[in-house]
Amino acid sequence: MGVTEQNIFEVPPASYPHGTPQNLTINGISTWYWEYGNPKGEPLLLIHGFRGDHHGLELIGSSLSEYRVIIPDLPGFGKTEAFPSDQHNIDAYGQWLHALMLSLSHQQRSIYLIGHSFGSIICSYTASTYPQQVKKLSLINPISQCPLKSSAQALTLAVQGYYWLGSRLPSFLGMPLLRSTIITRIMSEIMMKTKTPQLRSFINTQHHLYFGSFASAQSVYEAYKISTQHTAAEYIGHVPVPVHMIVAEKDDLGTLETQHLMYQKIRQGKIDIIPEVGHLIHYETPRYAAQLIRSFIMEENA
Repeated sequence: MGVTEQNIFEVPPASYPHGTPQNLTINGISTWYWEYGNPKGEPLLLIHGFRGDHHGLELIGSSLSEYRVIIPDLPGFGKTEAFPSDQHNIDAYGQWLHALMLSLSHQQRSIYLIGHSFGSIICSYTASTYPQQVKKLSLINPISQCPLKSSAQALTLAVQGYYWLGSRLPSFLGMPLLRSTIITRIMSEIMMKTKTPQLRSFINTQHHLYFGSFASAQSVYEAYKISTQHTAAEYIGHVPVPVHMIVAEKDDLGTLETQHLMYQKIRQGKIDIIPEVGHLIHYETPRYAAQLIRSFIMEENA
């Protein structure tokens, strides 16, 4: 059966692997990552999106069990330490990711790199700057347009003001503001496209549990600025390895037009468009996304 709007949304599993935690010091940062699947398999490195942590990509990672799947918490999120003050910029994230890849591969081979949303920006930058460490690049819900130059400019500026205010208030006021369960629920409801109650409840629970797992108000504000100042499309034309775009038809953070414009910059690769789904491919259709990634990895000419 083909992928249609009737069968695309996936019921979340009752249980799934939560990985084996590991710790490394990368560029002076205590970095936590989790391993899934076959420890002797080809390494796949998955990079999560803004405000999330490794939990957000577990459903995709656990569906690629034949590989050695590695999902870190980005600096400033989850259990991984933040960069020093005012250093959460695209270059710092790229240097950190490059050093992590070198450590995980023991400097002997390249790695399949996969990034979701905010992670697509970091992965595209890293693959363009350090291509020798990347075998292939997959981007899930890639950021294809600058929100400050889109129809959502006013909303973007309002959200930026929200993070700026949180970073300027005393910590005992700023952190509760940025971790507001009401704001988190509103964001969750906007991004979801499924109408399935069980899946909606699962997504809301995931965001409630993990969307507040950032180190400080300042670090999350600096990370948000990256997401408004840079895009994956900015770097993708300089990536020499095969690139795979997994695009959602109803993504609120990038139209199909801008996604196709981004795809035209790719030197070699493919684009897959998932119908009906929005910016939460990793929750709404993770097993299908994993299937697409697997097919891309296995293609000899991609």
